[in-house]
Amino acid sequence: MSDKKEKAAKLFDQGFSCSQSVFTPYAVELGIPEEKALKLSQVLGGGISHLGLTCGAVTGALLVISLHFGRSQAEDTAAKGLTYSLAQEFCQRFSELYGSINCSDLIGCSLKTPQGRELASEHDLFDKYCTAFIEDSCRLLEEIIEEGYKLKGQARISGKNMSHEEGGKDHEKI
Repeated sequence: MSDKKEKAAKLFDQGFSCSQSVFTPYAVELGIPEEKALKLSQVLGGGISHLGLTCGAVTGALLVISLHFGRSQAEDTAAKGLTYSLAQEFCQRFSELYGSINCSDLIGCSLKTPQGRELASEHDLFDKYCTAFIEDSCRLLEEIIEEGYKLKGQARISGKNMSHEEGGKDHEKI
């Protein structure tokens, strides 16, 4: 198990949400302070604030993809395209594993109401399902990041610069 995957599992065991657990270890590696990373990603837990929408393990991973490949200048359309492509690939792979990227579909319970959240807790749905979603999100994320840098490198070799960054840096610290 990778260090980041282990850290993600530890964060989840401590009571942090799936989005926080996936996002934080990768964000810290890229220079974001842990407290800030936890705060940035907290709102995405429970399928975006308990709305049962996109799984927090997925949204946490998408934020990491954007940290690695996202654009910071409006005209950097190559970075935008690469980021979207990698995000779509991540979602496709996660969906192939679990049949959906939506929290309510994945855990079989709506978190929109206090009763739904209570039902999820009573049946231990978070531990039953979310631990695997976090682990697989980290594994898929590491694959996608590696593939993204290969694509980015190929574009540089062919004369297309995939980002505005200077000095050959793969990512910038925040």
